[in-house]
Amino acid sequence: MNNFIINSKFQSLKELVLDAISNFNSKGKVLVEGQRNAIKLFDIDGFVVNVKSFKKPNLINKIAYRYFRKSKASRSFEYASKLMEFQIGTPQPVAFFESFDLIGLNESYYVCEHLENVFEFRAIVQNEDFKNREEIIREFTRFSFQMHQKGVEFLDHSPGNTLIKDNKDGSYSFFLVDLNRMKFHSTIDFQTRMKNLSKITHKKDMIEVMSNEYAKLSGENETLVFETMWKQTADFQFRFHRKKRIKKKLKFWKK
Repeated sequence: MNNFIINSKFQSLKELVLDAISNFNSKGKVLVEGQRNAIKLFDIDGFVVNVKSFKKPNLINKIAYRYFRKSKASRSFEYASKLMEFQIGTPQPVAFFESFDLIGLNESYYVCEHLENVFEFRAIVQNEDFKNREEIIREFTRFSFQMHQKGVEFLDHSPGNTLIKDNKDGSYSFFLVDLNRMKFHSTIDFQTRMKNLSKITHKKDMIEVMSNEYAKLSGENETLVFETMWKQTADFQFRFHRKKRIKKKLKFWKK
């Protein structure tokens, strides 16, 4: 059994999108070849799309994604559609596809618009001499603040999951990707907002700029914003590196 949902805006491309999904393994241009997921580019009547193939789930998740929760592909499409409604930047959602066997979910794909001439926020973190670095950090903070104001908590709000486009007029546009983990609230409290920014960077100079801008926007005390953001970042870094150490030890014993 298959489940295929396409954005009504792209209904005329339905058969071509299905063809891209059906021939994912043999066609398309590789963009990402990860251990878990793969992304390929397909040109569909002059419209370039990303087709993301999610890793086949294990037995427990096969059943869970069939009966108890939505698949990552389904959630990606749903959350992207919500972000578009909220006027929060993300590549346009095109479609998602799921195939099921007798046990549960077998394969799943998410299709969205491919953005040209963009770079990851990670480039700002890694390159302290990046052109207009401080202004981009401030614009990113404004983008994040507006997202929080609209009740959106992006659980994977990390430097690799925000794409940036230079509009060549002194301004920048921001687009969220890898969307399958999000929460939507009527309001978001201060601590949750600060925690949501804790994965962005470990660099103190960037957090100083972000906290200064966020304080201006929110009306909160700047010292409080900085100290809370810095503590949340330190806590995240501690958990992240502890997890890496544990994984390293587990891999050693597996050998």
